Amino acid sequence: MLVITQSQVKKVMPLSKMKIVIGAVENAFGDYGRELVQMPPKAYLYFTANNGDLRIMPSYSSVLKMAGTKIVNVHPENPKKGLMTVMASIILNDPKNGLPIALMDGTYITAMRTGAAGAVAAKYLAREDASTLGVVGAGVQAIYQIAATTKVRKIKTVIVHDLNAKNVQALIKTMAKEGIKVQAGTIEEACGCDIVATTTPVRAPIVKKEWIKPGTHINAIGADAEGKEELDQEILKKAKIVIDDWAQASHSGEINVPVRQGIIKREDIWAGLGEIVAGKKQGRTDAQEITVFDSTGLGLQDLYTAAAVLKSARAQKIGKEINLI
Repeated sequence: MLVITQSQVKKVMPLSKMKIVIGAVENAFGDYGRELVQMPPKAYLYFTANNGDLRIMPSYSSVLKMAGTKIVNVHPENPKKGLMTVMASIILNDPKNGLPIALMDGTYITAMRTGAAGAVAAKYLAREDASTLGVVGAGVQAIYQIAATTKVRKIKTVIVHDLNAKNVQALIKTMAKEGIKVQAGTIEEACGCDIVATTTPVRAPIVKKEWIKPGTHINAIGADAEGKEELDQEILKKAKIVIDDWAQASHSGEINVPVRQGIIKREDIWAGLGEIVAGKKQGRTDAQEITVFDSTGLGLQDLYTAAAVLKSARAQKIGKEINLI
């Protein structure tokens, strides 16, 4: 089994190689839409006393001929303890015999593939002439949403809003190193862009319907647990909604609260992103429509990205071989 640490994962798949991850994630969605994979809904363990949870995400691809499982935590109080909010590990298995073939850090992979999923959604759902990107929330995921979305559309202006001005300034400096200019703005200005990415942990809507103009595409990234939502429900009622997976989205995605309230039903969902990538459903069909991608994060995104990391690590002879069994 090849063990690959986070620093090694970053070495073989730096942010500059985001296009490779976007391609891997697009393939993951396409194979999901073509029903060439297995992926049970993610399972949750809730640590109520510690304000956190643990998620187990298994998947198998008959195309890759590989299986994988990610174990990832979400503990919002961790930064106060000097730890990251999200940390993950991924193990890959050979389906022929079940043997583990790789163990790698999944924290960075989670960040990369989540950004890539937003880019894939933007590729199929945002207007071709989209030139402005607004990001609500200047945390870690904002880096990857910006890095990825700018690879699929010719973005001229990036506006970021966060309640913490220091987070915005840190993000501006980080993206400058990648050659991407970012500017601070109000939440209204960010939401007035052609593409909007929401990356906050809020449990009550903060994006108002009157801020979203016709033709906008929204990547709703932040809602990843029961009770979370970022968008005014009136936006969802009028939008073309695309999800990554019904079981996950209805349980813990942007639509989870309105689904429980009976405001959004399954028949209100236009498509799964996998169906669109596979060509079974159309993406954007009207320049004036508002589209929303509800991203909960699929185990397949981790599997396909981890497979790309493993291939590159083997080629570069990076990582340590161990005999676990």
